[in-house]
Amino acid sequence: MENPLLAAFDTKFELPPFKKIESDHYVIAIEKALNEAKDEIAKIIKNSEKPTFTNTIEALEKSGEKLQRNSSILFNLNSAETSDELQKIAQEISPKLATFNSEVKQNEKLFERVKEIFRQKENLDLSGEQKKLLHDTYFDFVRRGVELEGPKKERFKEISIALSKLSLKFSENALAESNAFEMVITNEADLAGLPDDVKGRAKELAMQKGNENTWIFTLQAPSYIPFMEYADNRSLREEMYKAYMTKCFKGDDRDNQEVILKTIRLKAELATLLGYKTFAHYVLEQRMAESPDKVRTFLDDLLRKSLPKAKEEVEEIKEFIKSEGEDIELQRWDWSYYSEKLRKEKYALDDELVKPYFKLENVIAGVFTTAEKLYGISFRPNDDLEVYHEDVKAYEVLNESGDVVSVFLADFFPREGKRDGAWMTSYRSQRYEGNSRVIPQVSIVCNFTPSSSTHPSLLKFNEVKTLFHEFGHALHGMLADTHYQSLSGTSVYWDFVELPSQIMENWCYEKECLDLFARHYETGELIPEDLIDRIKKSSTYHEAFATVRQLSFGLLDMAWHSLTLEEANATSDVSDFEENAFSSTDLFPKVEGTNMSVQFSHIFAGGYAAGYYSYKWAEVLDADAFSLFKERGVFDRQTATAFKEHILSKGGTEHPMTLYKKFRGQEPTPDALLKRAGLV
Repeated sequence: MENPLLAAFDTKFELPPFKKIESDHYVIAIEKALNEAKDEIAKIIKNSEKPTFTNTIEALEKSGEKLQRNSSILFNLNSAETSDELQKIAQEISPKLATFNSEVKQNEKLFERVKEIFRQKENLDLSGEQKKLLHDTYFDFVRRGVELEGPKKERFKEISIALSKLSLKFSENALAESNAFEMVITNEADLAGLPDDVKGRAKELAMQKGNENTWIFTLQAPSYIPFMEYADNRSLREEMYKAYMTKCFKGDDRDNQEVILKTIRLKAELATLLGYKTFAHYVLEQRMAESPDKVRTFLDDLLRKSLPKAKEEVEEIKEFIKSEGEDIELQRWDWSYYSEKLRKEKYALDDELVKPYFKLENVIAGVFTTAEKLYGISFRPNDDLEVYHEDVKAYEVLNESGDVVSVFLADFFPREGKRDGAWMTSYRSQRYEGNSRVIPQVSIVCNFTPSSSTHPSLLKFNEVKTLFHEFGHALHGMLADTHYQSLSGTSVYWDFVELPSQIMENWCYEKECLDLFARHYETGELIPEDLIDRIKKSSTYHEAFATVRQLSFGLLDMAWHSLTLEEANATSDVSDFEENAFSSTDLFPKVEGTNMSVQFSHIFAGGYAAGYYSYKWAEVLDADAFSLFKERGVFDRQTATAFKEHILSKGGTEHPMTLYKKFRGQEPTPDALLKRAGLV
C-alpha cells in the first residue's frame, strides 16, 4: 500500500489522511523526512553566499516541514488514540528526533552563520517579528549546547535522547496503570448515593465487558470523580482513592520512581553542562517569572494568603461530619464526598441539580456562540473532513467574511487509547507562505462523560469550565496571525500560555453567556437566574483549599527541578522527597503507599517542568484582564478585538508583558484574583 505520509496530503485543508495511515507507515515516513530535513540543513550550511536573514534564519525556520508534520501526527495520536504498536514506534522514533535536533542546534558551522546575522541585528532592516525570530533562533542554539566543547557537547546530546525516552516511558506507564484497574461491584447496595446516570454508565460498561448483573467503575475521570463525590460506601471510596494514588508506585514494571530519579538527575546534569545552577534556572530564563526565587516568592505569597482560610475550610468539613452524627477522622477519600454534601446544604446546589442544563451539544454550541460574539468567527461542521476516531467532530472555522481561518477537531470522550485529562494540540500551526495565510489545524481532547442509553452527555459545571478552558487554548491557535510558525499561536512563554485558556472560564459564570446555551435537556427551560446566582456564590466555596492544592503541585514541581546536580544524585527516595515538598501544604494525614509524583505527567511528560506554577501565574493575568471586560461589558467587541489583536493573534512575536500592556494599558496586579477567590 502506498505510504500516505510520504506525499503531500490531498485531503480537504490538507488534514492528515488518518484513515489511510497504518502504524507501519510512520517509521519509514519519518526517517525519510529526517533525511530530507538533514539535506535542507546541509544546504544552508554549504551556501557560499554571505549569511543573510533570508538564506539562514528563514531557511532554518522552513526546514523540516514534513518531519514536523509527520511526527506531530504520531505523537498526537500516541496521546489521543494509542496502541501498544504505536507506543513502540514512538519509543523508536523519539530518540532519533532528539538526536537530529541536537545535531542541528550543536552544529558549529550553522551557528556561525546565525551568529554573524545576530551580531549585525541592529544594522539590519528587520521587522519586529523578524527580530524576535532571530533572537529566539540564536539563543535556542546557545541553550541547546552549541558552545559546549568535546565530551560535554556529546553528553548534552546523550542526555536529550535519554530524556525523550524517559518522558514517553512515564506516559506509557501512567496510561497502562489507569487502564488496568476496574472496580467490579456486585451488590447494588454498594451503589448508594450515586446518581442514576453514573450507575447507568457503570452498568453499560459491565455489559460491554460481558459482566451481567454487575457495575464497573474505572480510574477514568467520568467514572472516578462522581464515585468519590457521591458514593456513600466509605470503604469503596478508600479503595478507589488508593487505586488512583498508587498508580505507578507498586514496585513493578510500570513503576515510575526510577523514571523520575533518572529524569531529575539528567535534567540537573544538562543544566550544569550549560552553566546553570539548576534545571529550574535554565527553564525560567525564558519565562515571565525569570527565576526560581521569583517563582517561590510568588507561590509562598499566595500560600500565606490562602493557607489559613484552607485550614478553616477543612475544619468546617470536620464539623459538618460531626453534625451528621459520624465519628470518623477526615481522610483524603472523604473530602470530595463531604465537601459536595455541604455545598448542597449551603447553596442548595450540587452537580446533579446543574448537569441537566449542560448537555454537551448545547455547551459546544454555547462556546461557539461566545467566540462568535467576541471575535466574529463561526463554526461549520463538516463530516467529510478526515478524523482519527469516530468520536471526533470536525469543523471549519470562518471569519465574518466567510473565509475559512482554521480547522477545528473536537474529541470529547474517554477510551482506553486516550490518556487522562484535557489538552489542546495542533496538527499544523498557522504561518504565511508569501502573502497567503496557511490555516492552522487545531484540536482539543477531553475526557467527558459520554451519553448512555438513558441519558445524554451531561456536564458538571467544572467540566463546562474545562471545555471553555481548552477552547481558549484553541482560540490562541485558530486566531494566530504571525508570519512564522515557530512564533505562532501557543508558541509563547509557558507562564503566558494559560492566559487565553483561563480567561475563557470567566464567561461560564456570566448570565449573558449562560443564557446562550444553558437549557434543560428535557424541558428546554433556560437556566434559572437564582441557579446562576447560586453557582456564582458557590464559586469561592473551598477556593482556598483548591488554591493550596494547586500551589502544592507548583511547589512539588519546583522542588524536583530546583535540585543541583549533587542534590539530584543524592536523592534516592521519591516518597520522602515528595513528603518534604508537600510538608507546608498538607492538610490531611499521610496515606502510606500513595504518591503524586509518579503520575504527575504535566511535569515529567507534558512540558511543564519548572512551569506548573504558570497556572496560578496566569490566574493573576486572567483575573486582571477579565476585570476590563466586566468594566466594559463581557461581550464588549472593542475589548475583545483588543484582546484578539494584542494577545490571541500575536503568539510569541513580542515579550508577553509587552503584549499584555498593549491590551490592558498596565501591568497586572493580583488584586482581581484575590478578590475573585474570596481571599481578601
